[in-house]
Amino acid sequence: MVLDAAAVRRWCRLAADALGRTRGEIDALNVFPVPDGDTGTNLHLTVLAAADAADALPSGAGEADAWRAVAQAALLGARGNSGVILSQVLRGMADVLGSPAEQGGAALAEALEHASVLARAAVEHPVEGTILSVLGEAASAASAASEASEASATGVDGTARAAAGGARRALRRTTGQLDVLARSGVVDAGAAGLCVVLDALAAVITDEYPEHYEVPARTAGTAPPPGERPEPQGPGYEVMYLLDAPDEAVHRLRERLDGLGDSLVVVGGDGLWNVHVHVDDAGAAIEAGLAAGRPHRLRVTYLHAASAGEPHAPHAGRAVVAVTAADGLAALFEEAGARVVRREPGAVPPLALLAEAILAAGDEVVVLPNEPEVLALAEAAAERARDGGARIAVVPAKASVQGLAALAVHDPLRRFGDDVIAMTRAAGATRFGHLEVAAEEAVTSVGLCRPGDVLGLIEGDVATIGAGIAEVARRVLDRMLSGGGELVTLIAGRNAPPGLAEGLEEHLRGGRPDVEVCLYDGAQRRYPLLIGVE
Repeated sequence: MVLDAAAVRRWCRLAADALGRTRGEIDALNVFPVPDGDTGTNLHLTVLAAADAADALPSGAGEADAWRAVAQAALLGARGNSGVILSQVLRGMADVLGSPAEQGGAALAEALEHASVLARAAVEHPVEGTILSVLGEAASAASAASEASEASATGVDGTARAAAGGARRALRRTTGQLDVLARSGVVDAGAAGLCVVLDALAAVITDEYPEHYEVPARTAGTAPPPGERPEPQGPGYEVMYLLDAPDEAVHRLRERLDGLGDSLVVVGGDGLWNVHVHVDDAGAAIEAGLAAGRPHRLRVTYLHAASAGEPHAPHAGRAVVAVTAADGLAALFEEAGARVVRREPGAVPPLALLAEAILAAGDEVVVLPNEPEVLALAEAAAERARDGGARIAVVPAKASVQGLAALAVHDPLRRFGDDVIAMTRAAGATRFGHLEVAAEEAVTSVGLCRPGDVLGLIEGDVATIGAGIAEVARRVLDRMLSGGGELVTLIAGRNAPPGLAEGLEEHLRGGRPDVEVCLYDGAQRRYPLLIGVE
């Protein structure tokens, strides 16, 4: 038997189907690391992503293409702690079996051993009695069977059976290896799911298909009373995201996340990573990802929902939630009909606070982050709020002037999707700029700045440097209008010189009388002036 592209495709589909049939039983075993009852579901979704990728391969795809596709799809589609680890298992197997020259029992044993090493290295603090120890035993059993075979090319059947059998024996021992499993009378849920996956692999290789896939039940007399689960312990949030980042940045990220929480697993490579961690401060975990690279596909789950009760049901109706730090800006958003979530200057709001505000606002909610740093957090808060049944959309407004432009076209009588599209277009059609005063010497894209210099920024990039606020403001405004524009919004900050906005309005009357100007007092601390051009 050769593990060619067709065999990989059959294995992934069979494993996905088997996990689909057994996921409820696996979920019922889930007490470690958190008793949230979703391990079987997470493993099923992870393998389903791999199976879909395998099915999408062209008919002429080879082994390398097949293994690369399933490993990448599992990395992108991994869910939960066990799903992320399983995606690393597929990556390890792909490293070895992706070559037509690497086949047979010896290659399968080598692939499982390599997968075991990679998976264990991905977990910051490996624990025995889990999917890691069962994978290690499967690899050891496969190696022993392969060495006993006279020819590796004919020993793949025995190696596959040995791996599945070794995993099953190790699974039974997990109950005695981990106290929380012993107290609950269960085997490890993630390890049970791995056994199903290896059983499916053995079935495809040997062409011997079981009538059913065994998942050990809870030991008699140990089940909790109906409706009760073990009391959750540890951090309150599961944070997951994909991360585009170089290898050296991921090493620092792991150190940072390890200090924030537990159950840390980071898998991937070649610039793309899947990050999983349990923390109390989900915002800090996301900020750590932002410092390392570009996080995306963020997912934040409240782990203690079973003990804390279900989230408050959302109110009916359409609403807009805007995030801002300044009193004047808060008043502007509130006057336009938005609910405001306040944040400290230079910081993001707590994830729980933002998620609760979104959930309480309505059953159809549009979120305006209004800062690049808040955007990723808003996506995570929206994901959490969606679990409560609401329809949530985050308009990617990176500046307050974009948020105000989006809010200006908001129409609660429109279909939700149409309203979101209109608000997103309005935000995207608004160019934004601002002024700030340099606090220290630095090299910018237009030269060196010194403390006290006034920086004029457009779309986040320094466009000009000068000594006076009014002078720099005129330069920035003229440059922004050079590409056209019909409406200018000027929002003066707390430290703006008296008459700054009015002076700019007078400047525009002389050079661009066709432009409409709106003046506001935002009372923002850091920026003397915010500029929007539509």
